Amino acid sequence: MTLKGKVAIVTGAARGIGRGIAVAMGEAGADVALVDICRPEGRYPTYGLASRAELDETAAQIRGKGGKVVEIEADVSKSADVRRMVDRVVKELGRVDILVNNAGIVVAAPVVGMDEEAWDRTFDVNVKGVFLCAKAVAPIMIKQKSGKIINTASVAGKTARTFGLSAYSASKFAVVGFTQALARELAGYSIQVNAICPGIVYTKMWEYLSEVRGKDMKLPPKEAFKRIVADRILLGKPQTPKDIANLAVFLASSAADNITAQSINVCGGIEAH
Repeated sequence: MTLKGKVAIVTGAARGIGRGIAVAMGEAGADVALVDICRPEGRYPTYGLASRAELDETAAQIRGKGGKVVEIEADVSKSADVRRMVDRVVKELGRVDILVNNAGIVVAAPVVGMDEEAWDRTFDVNVKGVFLCAKAVAPIMIKQKSGKIINTASVAGKTARTFGLSAYSASKFAVVGFTQALARELAGYSIQVNAICPGIVYTKMWEYLSEVRGKDMKLPPKEAFKRIVADRILLGKPQTPKDIANLAVFLASSAADNITAQSINVCGGIEAH
């Protein structure tokens, strides 16, 4: 599944799933634009935003294997940042073949205890960010008559289970719906649009969720995480960034040219549809 000669944009690339996808695409031969916010903004997410040092580490991993990288600090929820991001990628890398909308946040709180700012910020990043990036990149792909858009959704965007994730779950349901709608709009231009629905991946996000759930379960965070994995995942093990990246590379490759409008689970059996 080679991506040689392709240019990919990966948002939320500084760490976690985004880093895994970016590195895997670089290993498959793509030139990669790494995008992350890398600066404090407001109170959310409470587990901390990625740092420039983390973005640099992602870049170093790709460059260490001979890949070409552009690092861009941008907030995907701001249209000016997104336009600047796409203009720079085209200027420095020449085109855009693959867009991975991976940037996302989570705020854990029951509906009655969630403030409006947390709800709005969740939708700004998780939904509006996907819309803005897709809108900015789609004209380039339409002109090329080719392209791959891959959105990171979640199994929480198919079935809402965990108490306290109403905003996150609703935002990921929106990503699944947007994926289906955009796939219909762009199909006539040989552009495929799909989503990946990860299960439980031990990233900064799940470190935070394990602390929150651990308090309810009266367990230390790591023990809470192990219990959640054992209770929910049929295969009995968490997913890894590499697991998600393997599917992302496949969807970005010519091997997936006849796959579109799908939201595919990588979850060890949490979901069955």
